[in-house]
Amino acid sequence: RSEVLGLISKDSFCIAVAGTHGKTTTSAMIAHILTDTGYGCSAFLGGILTNYGSNFLVGSNNVVVVEADEYDRSFLTLHPDIAVITSMDADHLDIYGDGASLEEAFTLFSKQVKAGGTLIRQDSLPLTTGETYSATDQESMYRSDNIRVDGSAFMFSYVSSGQRIDDIRLKLPGTHNVENAVAAIAVALKVGIDPEKIKMALETFKGVKRRFEIVLESPEHVVIDDYAHHPQELQACFNAVRMLYPNKKMTVVFQPHLYSRTRDFADQFAVVLAEADKLLLMDIYPARELPIEGIDSSFLLSKINNVTAEICGKEMLRARISALDPELLLFVGAGDIDTMVQPAKKILENAE
Repeated sequence: RSEVLGLISKDSFCIAVAGTHGKTTTSAMIAHILTDTGYGCSAFLGGILTNYGSNFLVGSNNVVVVEADEYDRSFLTLHPDIAVITSMDADHLDIYGDGASLEEAFTLFSKQVKAGGTLIRQDSLPLTTGETYSATDQESMYRSDNIRVDGSAFMFSYVSSGQRIDDIRLKLPGTHNVENAVAAIAVALKVGIDPEKIKMALETFKGVKRRFEIVLESPEHVVIDDYAHHPQELQACFNAVRMLYPNKKMTVVFQPHLYSRTRDFADQFAVVLAEADKLLLMDIYPARELPIEGIDSSFLLSKINNVTAEICGKEMLRARISALDPELLLFVGAGDIDTMVQPAKKILENAE
């Protein structure tokens, strides 16, 4: 896949979005803005766009939006005209060995922008080049202002030197998604799209499957499905839940993804998972890995300071959800946990 994308991007105007998290939503936002405004693009993304029911879009022009995956260094085949880097948190340590090697790969990627091109990067990243963006840092070149919750949406203003777009409505909750939108707006303005059209396009953006996907929302129950599988992603997800539903108790079903990731980030996972009002911890999803001795859900549970936490196998999950009747149920993980979401939704609908 990476070699093919490298060839495609070589002869196109390529917009590539990289980052250990945020890249799927940000690249999807960019692709949607370009498509919805009539500017047009082809897109190769890492998640299913809810608006289009696909992770692949075909446009009639020579513009391509690519999600640049850092796994296995595959993003180093790309030479974009515009590159966005959303985050560089340590991850994929089974491939990179340590965080420094991951940072080195991102630094290499940042230098692969074509001559005359643009690098746009999140403000806090350890890079010395590029134009900066942030949701909250007022020193950033591109930033947001006046973030507020309006029903189930987030409202904000986009600010840069000589440019302000007020009352942008985003149906994706969380300050992290406002930050993703800031990057997407900066890219759209770079290619010359009218600010009002960008604003209208973002309001119609329905997000990406399994990225804070609200599966059920009624007065009695809320069910959310999210792909978070790294402590930073988990924290962003929890923060969004608390902002959107401040008065609801949050029952979390978490399926750890990879033995190595569970081992490497156990302490960080434990801190975040302790915030759940009730925690059901599933078995580790192995994906590409063989088991690591001593690393299982019990190992993670022992580190979590949360008296409500319990291990719950897949076969027991429906019964536990039925017994708990949670007002807000959050599924998180990158394995096959999504197969449990619809059965849980049905259980809670039948309880109403």
